[in-house]
Amino acid sequence: MSETVDAPEPAVRLRLDLAYDGTRFAGWAVQPGLRTVQGILEAALGTVLRTDGPPRVTVAGRTDSGVHARGQVAHVDIPAGFLEASRGRSSRPVDEVLLTRLGGILPADLVVRAVARAPEGFDARFSALRRRYTYRICDDAARRDPLSRTHVVWHRRALDVEAMASAARPLVGRHDFASYCKPRPGATTIRTLEAFGWSRPVDGPDAGLVVATVQADAFCHSMVRSLVGASLAVGEGRRGAGWPAELLAARRRGDGVHVVAAHGLTLEEVGYPADADLAARAMLTRARRAAEDLQEAAGCCG
Repeated sequence: MSETVDAPEPAVRLRLDLAYDGTRFAGWAVQPGLRTVQGILEAALGTVLRTDGPPRVTVAGRTDSGVHARGQVAHVDIPAGFLEASRGRSSRPVDEVLLTRLGGILPADLVVRAVARAPEGFDARFSALRRRYTYRICDDAARRDPLSRTHVVWHRRALDVEAMASAARPLVGRHDFASYCKPRPGATTIRTLEAFGWSRPVDGPDAGLVVATVQADAFCHSMVRSLVGASLAVGEGRRGAGWPAELLAARRRGDGVHVVAAHGLTLEEVGYPADADLAARAMLTRARRAAEDLQEAAGCCG
């Protein structure tokens, strides 16, 4: 007589919208003995949901130590029974209860802004169309603000913003950004840089600062901070406006590439397609990454 095997309990996928001050975090990813965003968030979810161990969270884009986020997105799969049990005696929707309880135990430098049941096909990482970052610099001693020191980088030399903007424009497009990425075995460095610009706002919270806006389908390791570093060399007059494009064409990381301080960088937004296109986007992204990794390994792209 055969034994009856219980079917696994169905899971509910939740979308989490996050913001955090990266100052005291050793980056996103869990690391033994270190305080990380993923580690703190997963522990809080395990406490609130009373799961058998912390549930695993998938993020749209891992951030390095010291990098901030206003618009980070993640997803987590929770067995339906645990999710419903977390409501307790409350009559409110379980998503609202979870949001409130997370807010009660998370530290002040990590905020879950929204919890929602993810649409069919949603994957925080692979469904994403783009990520948008800003990098903030103060190069004017009269505007230096100690209250913003954790997210604005102080630069002692005045910067030529127009030269930096001119140097950034040729880098926009689909390229191999090997010169601007710290190599990782088996990882592609081909990316589509959708926007890269520099400005000095005249009003608003960033008035007087030197601000980079960088947007791409995805970024490889240290790519944004390396792009900023190359721009600073132009802004200071140490390099010509064509130098960042020359670096790009070399497709090889050299000694001249400087990775700037992490605390000036903030993930502002992750963009997604319409709900009906989420699954197709995730499938396309997975296939593209796999194909590019194969091409890079074979050395077929020049």
